[in-house]
Order: sequence, then structure tokens, then C-alpha cells
Amino acid sequence: MTGLSVPVSPGALLARWGSALRTFSARRPALVDAAFALGLLLFGALHLLKEAPARPLLAWTLQIALYVPLIWRRRTPLTTFAVVAGVAFVQWYGGVLLTSGDFALLIALYSVAAHSSLRRLLFAAGVMELGVALATDQWAPRLHTVRTFVLLSGMSTAAAVIGLNLRTRRAYLASLEDRAARLERERDQQAQIVVGEERARIARDVHDIVTHSLSVMVALTDGAAYTLPTSPERAAEAIGKASEIGRQAIGEMQRVLEVLREGEPAHQERHPQPALSQLGALFAEVRAAGLPVEFVVTGRPPAMAPGAELAIYRLIQEALTNIRKHTTAGTTARVRLVYSSERVELEITDDGRPAVPVPAGPERTGHGIAGMRERVAVYGGLLEAGPLPGGGWRVHARFEPAQLDGTR
Repeated sequence: MTGLSVPVSPGALLARWGSALRTFSARRPALVDAAFALGLLLFGALHLLKEAPARPLLAWTLQIALYVPLIWRRRTPLTTFAVVAGVAFVQWYGGVLLTSGDFALLIALYSVAAHSSLRRLLFAAGVMELGVALATDQWAPRLHTVRTFVLLSGMSTAAAVIGLNLRTRRAYLASLEDRAARLERERDQQAQIVVGEERARIARDVHDIVTHSLSVMVALTDGAAYTLPTSPERAAEAIGKASEIGRQAIGEMQRVLEVLREGEPAHQERHPQPALSQLGALFAEVRAAGLPVEFVVTGRPPAMAPGAELAIYRLIQEALTNIRKHTTAGTTARVRLVYSSERVELEITDDGRPAVPVPAGPERTGHGIAGMRERVAVYGGLLEAGPLPGGGWRVHARFEPAQLDGTR
């Protein structure tokens, strides 16, 4: 294919050049102002060469003095205006009429409006109106005094309004840039919060899976070692059960860690997270590990989001794991789920004595109960955990049904 040149319209070309000029002006303001002042000075010089003044030395001096201060019009706008106004007053006092001098005053007034405060603009505008009145009285024909005064005042007002509009536009663009930067920072912060929450969720799941599975496997292998000399069949059964739980734990760990993988194939098989319908299998594992569990359900389960079912499942799993870890043999656990229109309650209790002394604080050591509190807090629930007066431990969680179905 041969390259085709696309014609550029004059409007697009001017817009492109204007954008480039604005960018260069923002980066090198002093250089642009110096070039602008030099261009105005050359324009005024051409006028003086075309029409020779009566006093050339004074006229050239005033011409240079009017335009050189414009180099600093953006850095010190009010001072620049004061110097130009002072030179214009000398011009008026000396009776030297320089048409280009009025243009220098207009640019200086525009600079005050665009780059200074409103109070300073009002002061400069007052000085400008005084100068307009003096110039009109001295140089305007008597028959056209009012017309000349109105014309010069209108030019001064236009210069001030254009400067004000430019300053307003610049402030508006600055506010938009600030808002965009603030929104970008808030977006980054929100992303960090989401990442932190996801890491906390993964940490809770890993803790629940590893602690529960390993404690059951240890109990089964200990029982197999104990019964191996007298009952090899039971030992083999316990080892097979431990192997099955280990494979299940590996599968659950892989599902949890899937969120950390990048470039995961779209066709990869995904497995559902545990739900309340799988509590039977959980209790079977715990009972096989030597902990009798009694399960009582009261009421009809409300509609619950999958995440809420997973949270309750993990609470039961973690509580039973803690009972296995922290109590002596012969302990019995009781799990009670109460469903009603006003609340959903979960209670896990045991009647065992601690295998090691319980800490003086309200919670056992470790991160298990802290993870429970985090899970419950996600759905706006309350968690209580602590020893029972007659011995044993109690974990109690309470939710509102509306919070569990994801409508909150």
C-alpha cells in the first residue's frame, strides 16, 4: 500500500499551534514575555519611524520605558502596571502622544486581572480610569470628548474582563486537575483496601483449612499408631481416612490460592466453597478423629449468600479444631444453629477441661478467635468467646438475616 497524505484543515492546524504555544508559554513564561515585549517594542518603533515625533529622543525613551517592564508582567503584575502607568503619566505631562503607549497600559492592566488579586485589579482599574480621563482631556477633540472617553474606558474594561476570564479558566482547570489527582489517589487507596481485605480472607481460609485438617490427621495417625499392634484393620482404616482428609485439604488450599494466580486458563475447573450442606462431612471427619459432636438445628434456614454460609461453616470448623487442640480426651462438643425471622445464632460449646492452662485474658492464644471475629464482622454480626463457669468453652455468634443474604 502507498502512503496517503491526509489534508489538515486550517482550523486544526491553528489549534495544534495554539496548544504547542500554550505548553511552551507555561514552561518558559519569562522567555515568552520577553519575546512578546520585544515584538511590541519593534511594532512601536516602526510607527515612530513612519511618523517622526517633534522630540525624538524623549519619544524613543518613553517608547522603550513603556514596553520593557512588560517582561515581568506575569511575575510582578501590579509593579509592572505601576511602572507603565508612571511612564504614561510622564508622556502625558510632556505632551508626547504615543498611540502605542495606550496599548502597553492595556496589556499591563490585563496582566493584573489575570495574575493578581481582585483588590489589586480594582486599584489598577481606578488608576487606569484616571489616566483615561487625563488623556481624553488633553488629546481628544472637544466635540468628541465623551465618545473618546467611552471608547478608551470600554477598551480598559475589555482588557480587565479578558484577564479575569483567563484567571477563572485557569483556576477551573487547576481544580479539575486537583480533583482528578484526588480521585486517582482515592482509587489507589481503595484498591489497597480491597487487596488487604482479600489477603485477610485468604489468611483466614488457609488458617482454617490447615489447622483443622492437620489436627484431624494428627489425631487419626496417633490413633492408628496406638491400635496398630492390636487391630491392624482399624489402624489401616484410620490411616486411609487421614490420607483422604489430606487430599481434601490440598484441594481446598488450591481453590483458595487460585485468586493469587495470574493467567489462569478460562477452562480450568472450579469447585464451590464449603457450605452448610457439607456440615455432615465435617462432623464425620471430627468424629473419626475422636471428638464426639452433637448437632442441633432449630427453625428454618433463611436465604443466605454463599459467602455467609462459608463464614458460618468456617466458624464451626475453627471452633471444633480449637476443641480438638485445647482439650483433653473424652471431651464432647455440641453445635447448635437457631434460625428465626429476627436472628441467626450459632453456638459451639464443649465440656472438656483444657489440656494446658487457659490464659488469663478472655481469649485463648493464637489467631483462631481473631479470625472468627473478622468473619463475623464482615456480615455485621457479633461474636462472643470464652470459658464456661462449670468448665468448657463457648463460642457464640449472632447475625441478622438481612445481613446474611447480602442486602445490607
